[in-house]
Amino acid sequence: MPRRELTGKRVLVTGASQGIGYALAVEAARRGCQVVAAARSKDLLDLLAREIRAAGGTIVTVVADVCDPTGRDAMFAAAEQEFGGLDILINNAGIGATGHFIETKPETLRQIFEVNVFATGEMIREGLPLLRRGDRPLIVNISSVFGRRGYPARSLYSASKFAIQGLSDAIRAELSKEGIGVLVVNPGLTRTNFSQNMLERSARISLDHQRGSTPEQVAVATFNAIAADRPEVTLTPRGKLLVLVNRFVPWVFEFFARRKIRELFKDEIAARQSNGLRQHAGGEYQNQGADAPRSPGT
Repeated sequence: MPRRELTGKRVLVTGASQGIGYALAVEAARRGCQVVAAARSKDLLDLLAREIRAAGGTIVTVVADVCDPTGRDAMFAAAEQEFGGLDILINNAGIGATGHFIETKPETLRQIFEVNVFATGEMIREGLPLLRRGDRPLIVNISSVFGRRGYPARSLYSASKFAIQGLSDAIRAELSKEGIGVLVVNPGLTRTNFSQNMLERSARISLDHQRGSTPEQVAVATFNAIAADRPEVTLTPRGKLLVLVNRFVPWVFEFFARRKIRELFKDEIAARQSNGLRQHAGGEYQNQGADAPRSPGT
């Protein structure tokens, strides 16, 4: 396929008020796209709009929640009313949590799937009528390297991104008959406020997001992949290495992950083993007492 010309493309970005979404909206405008930026914070969207318009870009903002059907309707209505349709839908809105699965709250898993999976699915479903009329239409799902390999203490987030990977792979084939492409973007660690905005933060395994990519680097790589009509792109050397190791020698990652967990929980493991030995010894003692010969008269 020839490269996709981006000038004049009508682009809808969710979760555009900060982080990767903000950078995606700015990069889209810089490349000549007409941008619909949606998020829940009006103040942050106003900042985004001022930046883009000051640089000569075109943008309309929509204060909306991707989990709200009314909000989703407002996003697509803005694209049609302001720009006459939609060519590229970028599903970026998402939330996360850290913590070891057994210690996390059941409602946290449901909240993460509500935003990361169910809302993304409905954005795609409801956006199809506009996309069918678009120019080389494309759905872009911002996922994660954790959607390619589950990571300890990121189980809830990993599960949601695995769901996005599966959904994307399946509909890529289904939507090919309509001429609609699907791109999955897998950022690695990124320098955003994502970790501060998580629903839970109780992981003993820490990841230094400040050593990751900038949101601007993710945005540039995303639009390069859009222009090149790629089906998937994984970012950062570490992210690519993680996917590569998991594909060919997954036991290597598994070995180091298990070892890290055993180090972090060594006191808990030692206490459990010690308690198990005491219970075992106590059981043997009780059995010996029950089976010992009884003296006359007892």
